[in-house]
Amino acid sequence: MRTLTGIQPSGALHLGNYFGAIKQMLDLQQTDELFLFIPNLHALTTLKNPQILKTNTIDAASTLLSLGVDPNKTIFWVQSDVKEVLELYWILSAYTPMGLLERAHGYKDKIAKGILPNHALFSYPVLMAADILLYSANMVPVGKDQIQHVEITRDIAIKFNNDHGDIFTIPEAKTEEEIALVPGIDGAKMSKSYGNTIDIFLSEKELKAKIGKIVTDSTSVEEPKDPYTCNVFALAKLFLDKNAQEELAKRYQKGGEGHGHFKAYLKELVWDYFASHREKKDYYDKHQDEIIDILREGAYKAREIALPMIDKIRQSVGIYR
Repeated sequence: MRTLTGIQPSGALHLGNYFGAIKQMLDLQQTDELFLFIPNLHALTTLKNPQILKTNTIDAASTLLSLGVDPNKTIFWVQSDVKEVLELYWILSAYTPMGLLERAHGYKDKIAKGILPNHALFSYPVLMAADILLYSANMVPVGKDQIQHVEITRDIAIKFNNDHGDIFTIPEAKTEEEIALVPGIDGAKMSKSYGNTIDIFLSEKELKAKIGKIVTDSTSVEEPKDPYTCNVFALAKLFLDKNAQEELAKRYQKGGEGHGHFKAYLKELVWDYFASHREKKDYYDKHQDEIIDILREGAYKAREIALPMIDKIRQSVGIYR
């Protein structure tokens, strides 16, 4: 099974990224043929500062490697290092009905949030289709908000295949129904767009301060508390097995501990969980030349697959060489 996924370098990776996507990627690299890329071209739709984009791209790679992405098991590269994806993006644009893009929820949602409309934002699903189809991915893990984009990819691929034969593999979207909402410090979905994240590799002081800002109710220390309506508990349980979750719930229900106690407990959970990864992150941050070499090798492997595909596509549409 060839699985393809990506993590945008739009900011420091956070707990929502880890439990919503990265943890599943690490499992998939043990069982699937995993293609993992950093979509820096997609990030251009909203991130306009060139130095920040460069820094974020390397930091995303450093973070993913530190968390366990294994370049010996996973093809891992930066999107822009395989230029053929842009050629395919343009070819697919000629097979993409305007109405298909006009119905895309992602574009409408971003405009509603105040992001200025531009062509790249509007045609984002076509570039995503190129990412998927260039590597003949069978499965694309996505959040529920991205399912429509995979459906658009399927529509484009079917239209192209109807005209030129079975060139493209028709991908399937994969969603993890069991993944719970990872709340941010305000209780809404953790997202860089909302400014409510807890980054994975904060310093201990920063982590304590960030967790201290998690919104809780005004129940007094002495009173019993409902763990299942508490944002702190919702985050803590991500790090705990079933028995430990039940023990923590009993502490809430017993009373005698305030939200400050539970925030301190959560801080220790997060700090300890990522301890070994933090050491690796420190290493990679000091050896960025190794990151560049890993990404270069990953791009080489990705291009070995992309080049025969783009040649087949060129021939099918009449691009003479």
